[in-house]
Amino acid sequence: MGPLSGMRVIELASIGPGPMCAMLLADLGADVIRIDRTEPSGLGVPTEPRFDVTGRNRRSVALDLKRSEGRDAALRLIDRADVLIEGWRPGVAERLGLGPDDCATRNPALVYGRMTGFGQTGPLAQAAGHDIDYIALVGALHAIGPAGAKPVPPLNLVGDYGGGALYLAFGLMAALFERQRSGRGQVVDAAMVDGAASLLSIFHGLQAAGRWDERGRGANLLDGGAPFYDTYATADGRHVALGALEPKFFAEFAERVGLDTRFVKRQYDRRLWPEMREAIAAVFATRTREAWAAALEGSDACVAPVLSLGEAPLHPHARARASFIEVDGVMQAAPAPRFSRSAVAPPRSPVPAGTHSEAVLAEAGFSRDEISALRAAGVLLQASAS
Repeated sequence: MGPLSGMRVIELASIGPGPMCAMLLADLGADVIRIDRTEPSGLGVPTEPRFDVTGRNRRSVALDLKRSEGRDAALRLIDRADVLIEGWRPGVAERLGLGPDDCATRNPALVYGRMTGFGQTGPLAQAAGHDIDYIALVGALHAIGPAGAKPVPPLNLVGDYGGGALYLAFGLMAALFERQRSGRGQVVDAAMVDGAASLLSIFHGLQAAGRWDERGRGANLLDGGAPFYDTYATADGRHVALGALEPKFFAEFAERVGLDTRFVKRQYDRRLWPEMREAIAAVFATRTREAWAAALEGSDACVAPVLSLGEAPLHPHARARASFIEVDGVMQAAPAPRFSRSAVAPPRSPVPAGTHSEAVLAEAGFSRDEISALRAAGVLLQASAS
């Protein structure tokens, strides 16, 4: 089921954006086989597989890729694949004999996706880092946080997932589209610094036009500087989000909450923003978050309650769209986006490393004796049935 049904993907186990990208493909129907390590990897995955949400919808083969037999087994699986996802430091795959050239020699149509923080080239290519480092380098982190305070990490959404996983998925789809014409695969070099920089495109335009002040945070339209695009405390100590950027929306907000009309007439007058913010804060402080949601949600006032991770699945809109789904007792986001014809199957819970080792190798043409030999040599791990 799903629009990517029939696509074969090999995922070399990694952390962060690699698994997220593989989850996106698997959610939409791709047959994703993750090649896991035969021993605990320390990759930061939760102890119980069911909590490793980005590992859902996979089959797992556990191979010792440092052994020639394990490498050769992996290559035989890659021979049958459309896509490979690799999220290691540059050069590691080559040293294992699983680099792009090794794979392309055997499978010229393979699209080889490489996910790194700094990319395959450049002076920082071999440096270690994490989401916070990548978004710091491209200017994103500098712009996030309240006025007069230090930059605030936006979870790992901007680098790992927005600039990493999504750009890798987009690049893989583009390469597969091009393959329809050329019949040839290619390497997709997805770097989180490149993707995060791309996400900042509109802000570079605003800065060039003189409409973005980068001397401090909380001084611009979309960074909390504008009082009509910010969060406010409610009477119960919770918060609401106000996003009335356009004059017509701000006018409706002002009318609904009884805000002075002079603020509407001078919405973009920065000299009035401090007073405007105080007035809006005073209004929101008069009711609870739920009261404001009841009064303003569904209108063009552009107000929403700030919900926690636990509250979000309970919201009526999320329930109506089935935006969240419970899998093996773990609440998580449902597959996205939606398709008019290509329905996707309900997500399957993540599995322990090596759960499908023997079955996947048998599908790939390995004989029973070959599989037994790999297990006996400690190259292949078959997880015990739960």
